[in-house]
Amino acid sequence: MIRCLIGLLPSDEVHIFGYARTKISDDELRNRLRSYLVPEKGASPNQLNDVSKFLQLIKYVSGSYDSEDGFRLLDKEISEHEYLKNSKEGSSRRLFYLALPPSVYPSVCKMIKTCCMNKSELGGWTRVVVEKPFGRDLQSAEELSTQIGELFEEPQIYRIDHYLGKELVQNMLVLRFANRFFLPLWNRDNIDNVQIVFREDFGTEGRGGYFDQYGIIRDIIQNHLLQVLCLIAMEKPISLKPEHIRDEKVKVLESVLPIRDDEVVLGQYEGYRDDPTVPDQSNTPTFATAILRIHNERWEGVPFIMKAGKALNSRKAEIRVQFKDVPGDIFRSKKQGRNEFVIRLQPFEAIYMKLTVKQPGLEMSAVQSELDLSYGQRYQGITIPEAYERLILDTIRGDQQHFVRRDELKASWKIFTPLLHKIDRGELNPIPYKAGSRGPAEADELLEKAGYVQTHGYIWIPPTL
Repeated sequence: MIRCLIGLLPSDEVHIFGYARTKISDDELRNRLRSYLVPEKGASPNQLNDVSKFLQLIKYVSGSYDSEDGFRLLDKEISEHEYLKNSKEGSSRRLFYLALPPSVYPSVCKMIKTCCMNKSELGGWTRVVVEKPFGRDLQSAEELSTQIGELFEEPQIYRIDHYLGKELVQNMLVLRFANRFFLPLWNRDNIDNVQIVFREDFGTEGRGGYFDQYGIIRDIIQNHLLQVLCLIAMEKPISLKPEHIRDEKVKVLESVLPIRDDEVVLGQYEGYRDDPTVPDQSNTPTFATAILRIHNERWEGVPFIMKAGKALNSRKAEIRVQFKDVPGDIFRSKKQGRNEFVIRLQPFEAIYMKLTVKQPGLEMSAVQSELDLSYGQRYQGITIPEAYERLILDTIRGDQQHFVRRDELKASWKIFTPLLHKIDRGELNPIPYKAGSRGPAEADELLEKAGYVQTHGYIWIPPTL
């Protein structure tokens, strides 16, 4: 994070306070952070100097999450910094980032409201950033929203989803609405299906106890992948103002039909329960494929295939838009595969289009190739910011475009809560699959049933520099 924010956080205006129950000194916290900010090898003198300057902006206060004493001490430390800066109008600007379990959000927010709000005589603002998981289902999310909403106004609350800070996710609006050739194609007349995929090639890696409380749907699909779906499926907003964009996202979510049991495949990799922190009879899915259907004029009949899993045979996150077969195909190119528009979110960020071209040579034969925009090749020397870098900067600027609004959160939980409750009650069970595989074979069968046509023999290879 230090990479991009150096120079954007002026030392005469910004100070960072860590707050937790652990009793450590300022220097102990700085030394812990230093290892994350400085490369193990090859750090230049300038980098080391920048990191040292940054670390001097950091102080630490110890206190509990539900006691006024600690928060009044935190307020005292913040106020001393603010008054030392000549008390300029608007200089009391306080951003609280809650990297905490959701269960303590209400008590911490109450303490912030009671003890740590920005000083009225200095002007400015107070904002609160909350991480996922924001609830476990519709009811718990609404209870949490109500508790925090009683303390802060919606413009003060930033529900962060780091996928909305990714370069290629932020590119979606530009790709869709700034390129003429996409406008007539982006609908049910031309698109057969859409896949939004998240794959990891490792398991829970010591986080089994935490993961088992949530599962792959709560951890990945209900938030990250559903946010991506909104950007793919939404109508053009009337402007780029945050509220206009979020209005269109909510319309998409409210148009999603109830998920059918026969359009869901759950999996759990073999060995998951070997983790001593995971219950022996755990029903928690580590893999899920679910088909979402949007009931509106643009997308009626187009399956949106949401797929996420751990301990699979590859690591990637991508959006894959597959177009329908060419009518009256004189080249018989159906065997080559369909046209696809692919956005590779990670790793090797890229945008490429799979299309059929003539095979070089004397014969008039068709072969599949691609038009490729690989970021590592095209934008050499340009540092792509980490998602959290962008989003933290947005919170400072007061831009809520890439954050989840309360009604958006409610609509997303409404989609998945019935399915999650069935899993929790044991009515739907995960299918075992081998670690390092593609996941349950039933998931591939579901994709085929939904209309996805896999291209055999074609593999996209990231171009070398």
